[in-house]
Amino acid sequence: MRLLVSLIAISVFLSNCGKKKEEQTEQEKAMELVDKITKEAENISNEEPKEVVDAKLLKELLPEEAAGLARKSAESEKVGAMGFMVSKAEARYKNDDSSIEVNIIDVAGTGALMGMAAWSMVDMDKETENGYEKTTTYKGNKAYEKYNSKNKDGEMAVIIGKRFVVSVKGRNIEMDKIKDTIDDIDLGKLEDLK
Repeated sequence: MRLLVSLIAISVFLSNCGKKKEEQTEQEKAMELVDKITKEAENISNEEPKEVVDAKLLKELLPEEAAGLARKSAESEKVGAMGFMVSKAEARYKNDDSSIEVNIIDVAGTGALMGMAAWSMVDMDKETENGYEKTTTYKGNKAYEKYNSKNKDGEMAVIIGKRFVVSVKGRNIEMDKIKDTIDDIDLGKLEDLK
């Protein structure tokens, strides 16, 4: 874990080397981010390992339909590698040219959370002529939104209980429908699974 954090710190530092003086604040922000990630990694490594929940329980939380789109598939799995266990449930919804993918992932509070939701360590709010990308709060939980209004493609992800990542990605669909899909998932029941 510390090696991973060190590599991130070095890459951030090197990417900022040689920039103008007015851009040094960006370098300082990057170093603050690295410090924050390092502290979070240390906190996680000091915690007792937790067992991930049964992937079938996550699958039961997947909605039957999403934004009026019929569910075409649903699956769940529990996998492990390099000391990390992950439970995951996934469903796909489709109708004509529109589609939605829902993922519910349990990383049991391990460092894998930082890899799956690196956005949880930063604050951002970016807007372009084609859309936006930002971190926000959703029902008291750290969340991430990204939407391209030109292509009508977007995603929203929420961290629940410092261990679950719920994400909804949509293609050719309005952002409100993506948010409605998050609302269709019983996040309170999900948090109670831990």
